[in-house]
Amino acid sequence: MSRKSFICGNWKMNATHLDAIQMVQKLSYRLELSDYERVDVVVAPPFTSLRSVQTVIEADHLAIQLAAQNVHWEDSGAFTGEVAPAMLGKLGVDSVIVGHSERRELFGETDENVNRKVKAVLAAGMTPIMCLGETLNEREAEETESKVAGQLSAGLKGLSPEEAVQVIIAYEPIWAIGTGRTAEPDDAGAVCEFLRRRFGDEFGGSFAEDVRIIYGGSVNPGNIAALMAKTHIDGGLVGGASLDPDTFASIVRYWI
Repeated sequence: MSRKSFICGNWKMNATHLDAIQMVQKLSYRLELSDYERVDVVVAPPFTSLRSVQTVIEADHLAIQLAAQNVHWEDSGAFTGEVAPAMLGKLGVDSVIVGHSERRELFGETDENVNRKVKAVLAAGMTPIMCLGETLNEREAEETESKVAGQLSAGLKGLSPEEAVQVIIAYEPIWAIGTGRTAEPDDAGAVCEFLRRRFGDEFGGSFAEDVRIIYGGSVNPGNIAALMAKTHIDGGLVGGASLDPDTFASIVRYWI
């Protein structure tokens, strides 16, 4: 099975709902219909902008997909400030980022919680974008493979192969997030290849060939083509560069 490219713009805590409307409209103006045939184009606005962006996508019949930046694993309850999977599903959300390094580092998100969220997102009929990656100290200590292998196993624990293959795995070395530093394409490709092998060890080789593995970490128009040229990199999780529609469109159209 051919793996379709997946490029997601993570807007993080940026853009009001009015900004978001303009951003998604401008992005759509800069993309051709043929681009969507080649790439799943995804934007992940803040929670407060999801409804506004969903309305634009629906009203203008856009092929842009909608993602959320986080979710709780429970269906409902006394969890002040949290958002349930079903709430996102009702807003037309297609995928949900779970385990982003900023969630792990700043808010104490654990592998166990990431696993709960992955299962909850799948149960709600959406696609988890499961993030994992090593710190600079771990990289320099040559612990990258052991770190990401542990995160992969923990995050997908208890899933069947048919469920696990639906998860999009996002390799994001923590030292490259928001720093302007990017893993060299060869290095990023090697880690993604390792992740695919480990996935195959746990779920079978045929499923490993189908699972999509993307790279995140200061992705920009200048490095996206080299990253996408790597066999085992199927897309990008784009941070700051996704806030400008022109820049993000050029990343989506990486082959031009």
